[in-house]
Amino acid sequence: MTPQPAPAPAPHSRSHHHSHSHHTHALTTLNRAFLWGIALNAGFVVVEFAVGLWYGSMGLLSDAGHNLSDVASLLLAMLAFRLARAHATPRYTYGYKKSTVLISLLNSVILLIAVGVIVAESIGRMLHPEPVVGGAIAWTAGIGVLINGFTAWLFLKDKDRDLNVKGAYLHMAADALVSVGVLISGVVISWTGWRLIDPIVGLAVAGVIVASVWSLTRDSLRLSLDGVPAGIDVRELERRMSSVPGVKAVHHIHVWALSTTENALTAHVVLSDFSEQERIKHDLKRLLKQTEISHATLEFETLSERCPDFTD
Repeated sequence: MTPQPAPAPAPHSRSHHHSHSHHTHALTTLNRAFLWGIALNAGFVVVEFAVGLWYGSMGLLSDAGHNLSDVASLLLAMLAFRLARAHATPRYTYGYKKSTVLISLLNSVILLIAVGVIVAESIGRMLHPEPVVGGAIAWTAGIGVLINGFTAWLFLKDKDRDLNVKGAYLHMAADALVSVGVLISGVVISWTGWRLIDPIVGLAVAGVIVASVWSLTRDSLRLSLDGVPAGIDVRELERRMSSVPGVKAVHHIHVWALSTTENALTAHVVLSDFSEQERIKHDLKRLLKQTEISHATLEFETLSERCPDFTD
């Protein structure tokens, strides 16, 4: 028998390798960003707590508490990335991808607890004002603006790719704005001696945190309950899938998040002609990838042999 030539490499093999390399590079860059963010913010928390305690500044202490929660959030987010890359097992067939969603929810809960502490302490300081040194507050907060701003910049380009990265970016950007507020309060105290501005800034800190974390909490809670990820309209998705040539109807659609970056779908697809199943499956999966759904399980049916729940 004449030996057959070896099959040519698949046309997409090179692009797949390029995509894998890009993904690995992105993960390495994010790991570096998390390490920088953790180190800088942990060091600043120590300094801010020390100065806040020494000078009795509620603005600095509340901001330090918030920054400490951000250090914990960055550590948890980095842990989530590591767990998401773990291989699947017979017990965890999706691996630990869902941990990224749960950690995102935990981060938002940590921030909300921090808000409660800040509000309670600030109200206490408003009822019983204590003297503070404005100059020390302003200098310390100025350092915070630089550190938080730089950390937010580290996550800027990847903030729309992952919910945990978005959370890290929002936290750091909010912290930078909060530090600006604390800096202003220090300047006001130095010039006017108006001590009440310090707890007022503490309450403003709480407001900024709630505003920045609200969408993160909502999205994390929805994904942890296997709700449909933001940006995916199930009715529109059903319409687009039904418009693929050869598809009679689509029903029993379920869409959920495997992680903060990967979505999955299951659906029943009624075909006009079963002989075109492979072509239709290819067209549907290509359509779903364009909708940010990377894992799809499709069950094909005919009009004569369809599940009893389907009504035309």
